[in-house]
Amino acid sequence: MQADSNPKGVFVGIDNHSRSLQVCVLDQAGQILVNRPVPNDCPAVADLASRFGRVRRAALEAGSGSADLAEQLIQYADWSVELAHPGYVARMKASPDKHDLGDAHLLADLTRVGYLPRVWLAPPWVRELRRLVRYRQQQVDERRNARLRIGALLRDHRVRPPVRVNAWTQAWWYWLETEVIPELPARSAWIIPQQVKKIEWLSKEVRRAETQLRRHTNGDRLIERLLEESGVGVVTAWVLRAEIGRFDRFDRGKALSRFCGLSPRNASSGERQADAGMIKAGSPLLRATLIELAHRLPRCEDRWQAYRQQLLAAGKPGSVVAAAVANRWIRGLYYRMVQGHGDVAQEPLNESVTGVRVEC
Repeated sequence: MQADSNPKGVFVGIDNHSRSLQVCVLDQAGQILVNRPVPNDCPAVADLASRFGRVRRAALEAGSGSADLAEQLIQYADWSVELAHPGYVARMKASPDKHDLGDAHLLADLTRVGYLPRVWLAPPWVRELRRLVRYRQQQVDERRNARLRIGALLRDHRVRPPVRVNAWTQAWWYWLETEVIPELPARSAWIIPQQVKKIEWLSKEVRRAETQLRRHTNGDRLIERLLEESGVGVVTAWVLRAEIGRFDRFDRGKALSRFCGLSPRNASSGERQADAGMIKAGSPLLRATLIELAHRLPRCEDRWQAYRQQLLAAGKPGSVVAAAVANRWIRGLYYRMVQGHGDVAQEPLNESVTGVRVEC
């Protein structure tokens, strides 16, 4: 088929797998021109689609490896590539069956009619920062789990520390080593030092990850601006920079709050009006970081303390109060960043990160 047989262009849907890609090509009227698997290689995808005309838009679901594949197609074939929200796409399927042909066809058809539920294609420097931030958090979580295992073992043996010794302090570790371990059964006495070694290694790994984060964000003006906010430390700034990327990609603060998973979820029907807690959306790390920040803010600024007391006096539980504080804070931060620091809100990181290139 000649490349000019579809002068209005074609639309491509790609179902991504580790070894192969299911590629569906539709014309302007929605007729299937081809729907078959190809090797997981962007030249193979570009060669197949280009046989049927100029590619107007291509779509694939956001997932592991999807962003890199989209970046490759943009650079190699000069396509307009969109990432689709996998949850929304799943809800839009007309059939409960799942197969590669149907998934690729649905993606191509949604981008053809302009109904594709798009997500932001983060640039390479944001994706690299996210990997570092999430790796650090994984080590922090593993360290916490190791501590919980030690605590659980001590509870099994009904061992309690002295009243005035706080857990995980140097005095607590000394008490554990000199008074507890010698009195435990042999197997339990062997387990605790193994967990202690793991905690020490994970602590070093966290520090190494933080060193890498400081190198990659050195001189970043957006992080410097975030650190000027009350209650925001360097870890919070890293998470906001990595998970949000650019503040100016949202049209208002409410949209940013919803992205962070801090907006109330509506559960209304007919005359019944109700909320059902926070929406289940966004990065769990980002939401947890903002909730932790909400607990610190009342100690940093009187206005947040007054707002907290107002909600508590109204009978709101502490968890709801923290979510409300985080919601209001992130919405205010949006306007401070975009209106007062628009040039900073869209500035990339330093060249050591932005220099990442994706090759086919």
